[in-house]
Amino acid sequence: MRTLTSDSGQEETVSVRRSESSDAEGISRLISPSAEAVFGKISIINLLEKANLAVTLANEKDDIVAHASFFDHPYGGLVDQAQWEPFLQEHFSAEKCTPMNTLFLHLFVAQPGFTTASIKEIMKAVFINVPELENICLVGPSVSELEPELEEVFRPMQPQTDPKPQCLARICHRHDHYPKALVRPAQVEDHDDIMRLFTKQPKLPSVFKQPYFLVQLIEDQTENNHTAVCQVDGVIVGFISVTAHVDVKRLQDNFDLSEFSDLQQQTEVKHDEAATQSDKAEESQTSSSEHEEKQSTEAAQLPSNQNAFCIQFFTFDKKYEMRSMDFIPYVFKLFPDREFCIITVPHLFREFPLLQNFIRVPPRTHFSSFPQELYVFHRHGLRSVEVRRAVASDRPAVSDLVKDLRLNQSLLQDLDRSQDGVLLQAFVVLVGGLVVGILIIRKEEDVEYICARYNIENYIYFSEHCYEEHARLLHFVLNALFQHFTKHVFKEVLRLAHISCLYHRTYPPELSQENSCVPNLDLFLNCAVPVHPRRQIIYPLEELGTNAPSRRITEDQPPFSLSLISRKLTMEPKVTVNVRIVVVGASDTGLSFLEVLCSCPHLRFKNLTLISMHGFPGDYNHEDAGFLSTSHGYSSRDLALVPLRSHISVITGKMVGLCRKSKRILVSNGKRVPYDFLVLCTGLQYQVPSPTGDVGQSVPNLQLQAQWTHRTYTGPIPSNLFTLNDLHDCRAAQRWMCANFVELQDNAVVYGSSVDVYTTVEALLSLGVRGSRIHLVLLPSKPGVSCFSDPSVDKAVTAALKTAEVHVHRNCLLAQMNDGEHPDPLRMVSFTTDAELLRLQCGVFINLSTKGVDHDAFRSITKSHLVFDYRLVINSSFHTYDEAILGAGPLTKFSRRYYSDEWTHANFNSREVGQALAVEMLPMFDPTLKPADETADTDRLIPIYKDAKIQGGRLPGGLNYLHVTKPSPNISDPPVQHVQDSVMKTGRAEMGNYFCLRLNPYHQVETLTCLSLKPLPVSNYLCLYRKHKLLLSQLSTHYNDGLIPDLYSFFSQSCFMAIFHDRFSDLEEELREAVKKKRTEEESDLPSMDAFHLDADSRAAVRNIAVKFLRCNRNLLPMFAEASTSPYDD
Repeated sequence: MRTLTSDSGQEETVSVRRSESSDAEGISRLISPSAEAVFGKISIINLLEKANLAVTLANEKDDIVAHASFFDHPYGGLVDQAQWEPFLQEHFSAEKCTPMNTLFLHLFVAQPGFTTASIKEIMKAVFINVPELENICLVGPSVSELEPELEEVFRPMQPQTDPKPQCLARICHRHDHYPKALVRPAQVEDHDDIMRLFTKQPKLPSVFKQPYFLVQLIEDQTENNHTAVCQVDGVIVGFISVTAHVDVKRLQDNFDLSEFSDLQQQTEVKHDEAATQSDKAEESQTSSSEHEEKQSTEAAQLPSNQNAFCIQFFTFDKKYEMRSMDFIPYVFKLFPDREFCIITVPHLFREFPLLQNFIRVPPRTHFSSFPQELYVFHRHGLRSVEVRRAVASDRPAVSDLVKDLRLNQSLLQDLDRSQDGVLLQAFVVLVGGLVVGILIIRKEEDVEYICARYNIENYIYFSEHCYEEHARLLHFVLNALFQHFTKHVFKEVLRLAHISCLYHRTYPPELSQENSCVPNLDLFLNCAVPVHPRRQIIYPLEELGTNAPSRRITEDQPPFSLSLISRKLTMEPKVTVNVRIVVVGASDTGLSFLEVLCSCPHLRFKNLTLISMHGFPGDYNHEDAGFLSTSHGYSSRDLALVPLRSHISVITGKMVGLCRKSKRILVSNGKRVPYDFLVLCTGLQYQVPSPTGDVGQSVPNLQLQAQWTHRTYTGPIPSNLFTLNDLHDCRAAQRWMCANFVELQDNAVVYGSSVDVYTTVEALLSLGVRGSRIHLVLLPSKPGVSCFSDPSVDKAVTAALKTAEVHVHRNCLLAQMNDGEHPDPLRMVSFTTDAELLRLQCGVFINLSTKGVDHDAFRSITKSHLVFDYRLVINSSFHTYDEAILGAGPLTKFSRRYYSDEWTHANFNSREVGQALAVEMLPMFDPTLKPADETADTDRLIPIYKDAKIQGGRLPGGLNYLHVTKPSPNISDPPVQHVQDSVMKTGRAEMGNYFCLRLNPYHQVETLTCLSLKPLPVSNYLCLYRKHKLLLSQLSTHYNDGLIPDLYSFFSQSCFMAIFHDRFSDLEEELREAVKKKRTEEESDLPSMDAFHLDADSRAAVRNIAVKFLRCNRNLLPMFAEASTSPYDD
């Protein structure tokens, strides 16, 4: 917070922040005639959309006190935005103004009396937060006189021509508001001031607790060890210690330093390997950050070919830390023969401003034992870069730059085609006149598709950007030494190309675009924001006819994840998080957790690892085999649309060991994976059944089942026994059966009791297996209990099985395999029943019997002494007994101290649980979020989630099944149906046109069941959950009047397309707030929506909100006519 003093002496406490679109109205009110005379008429929304940097001063009531918008070119169309540099240098003394160090003021407004204080405060804030900025110019076509306050800040530029151009040309320099810091050698007298800086750090390095350590460090300076301090106005605000002793060999072993010449001197004469080895150091020291303990500083000698020095200790006052780069030119002068400055930092520490100018070096493998992150800065990184359009003469230099890349020919061909500048545009990056980078973009021709399919309006106002201002990144190559200039490069490309939005598409491997050359995608992702896909309406295109949306929107394209960088994002800070987060299990919960982390626009997680038995689940490029039911969580297409693949590392294998002391996981491939936080989301899997061996039926099956449920099978697994848990298992089973079973006459035995056994039977029938060869063996269950909560569905499936001649055996328990002999191959299985022993000949045995915790996961958890009570025990915030290990999903259960054994994560929607886990963890990494108060006594109740539990699949008879219901606890009694519940049914399950809705006492849709021979628009029907009946076109009234013979047809009406829209929930919230506000104003207390009556003004307000929604989303909702303004519409 800052305190501003007006010209009259009035004080106002303000905060300095980036402007938001919601500030537009407040900014407009501050525009005075004098401001309009200077800056012209301005669309504030457009200004905020296109500004590279917009700053607002707001008081404690969040009222706008002042605002300034800055661009990378002059305002008012005085000169083409790509040509301002030669214009200024020709007409004014502005040779030091470059695109890298200059911004232009396009608007400044302030409350009367606060102009002087506000402009100075904003200028200081901008210079503080943009370290490379040296000049802010006020250049435009205006010839009006400036306000005195602006004249005081902006000085006239000296003209170079006579007569000078008729325009406004003034400049403001950094040194007038926030000068560079003074850097000098540290002295012993600085000890107390330096220690004051270190004691402000979250953790004081232990070596600094030793008496006189800092004094000795300062006194022992040599040509290989230096210390320095940074001063502002005579006050020490920073300290740095650098050394030439670097353990380069260890760094080479742990990091890929090939792009940095392995941190060694490059000479023209090649030495043999033996000579090179003899030159290496006998002893050296690894660098450390300000937050780590100093290692031994002794070194026998320095390698003659070593080309790096390291930062041992570093600290900076948080108030001035944006000036920390002022140290770097100074320390390079101390080591004139070294090209690289390096620093290592612990994974758990947030990236401070100095590191944002360094280049993070990725480790060689995910299994590196090196405990820190390595950052590198090259001497040439202190130079400025130039970006310009590519010309034909650049081709040889570009060819040399990309000669080692696989897709270099595609890039060079597009470089040649870009010379006409119509569809393609190419730009080169130069340092000292040498080409160090190439970037090629093309006009984005699918703007409508992107707007309809992705939430780009989370970041931009689409209507404020012309179609010509959208482009797609095709190729991008940049020398590793200059990668810290990436954001500036994109800022310049947007300016030179006259575009405002640049996209990049990331396709899955099987659909990868072989004509796009972006070898280091991280460079773009570090600057861009991930754009989340939108839920799509499934349109009844035939019924809508000409009222359907454009084919450019409705026709599917190959799936891709989308990233965006726009003008206003080019100077938006982004926090790099190096914490190693390892997720075990590619379940819906784990994937949802990773999706949230990867979708954070201002965070960039660098060390996200997924350990999955069969790799990334989206790698399968084939359709679902159909054996298992689905939760409609993630399909292969869904995983291709979200920004997962490009943000995480995937290790194929399973967890077989866990060492909490060293924080490492042992994977089945023999590798050890280190972690800082471990998230266990393995879920539950069908386990190989253990035969009871009891063929004499001495114990009832139901009792015997309870005794044997948790027994582990330890014998050899038959080659024709398949336990299906995921798509990989299903595909393997399908391939085996097509090769070894389908054409034969043996029987298939399907064993289990869940919905999966019925979907598996349908899959077998679809493969061509006759129903008479299929034996469905169901586990014992309590009378009246079925996996289908709707009796109509149960009856329909039973009838379909009978029609297909499938043999159904109920209340059976596996007793023996091959009559107790060696089980492989499995030829005979025996089951105990309520009557005589059931013996079945078996060609293939499909096991879907009992789910449990994977044996390797169970052994890893219990051997590491985590609390396990049939499930992994967690608290209400997902933590286990170990704070570094979290658990979520069906693998877990809540601690018994909550007295809520009936609730576990298995009762809830897995994607919602994963999202909640991410929300719980984000405050640990996100500086914009406040961590939870650990002292508050909030850990008394378990969380209850609200999203629907979903189950679907294809059942016998070709019936498409969907069941959506609210989460419910694990209780032995059947669910209670309230008297007030309303049930609506149409069609018959046996006919394949069954639709059932259940409304709760609050008249909201609580349960939805569909059984249809036709494909189901699942995405649409999921939107009905928790919708009030008043939103569903008078559903109850029409149903009770017998006007709805078919709910499928009813919900395919065009009026429901708005409800299926992904932003309809936002409309609901806006309407709710408008009505709530009106009620508050009238002090009304209407009891419920059934008594919802509004006056004419309120109805008009509600109608206007609805009309605005339809107008803004007309691309997806063209079936709604333009709203009339006729007074008879009421």
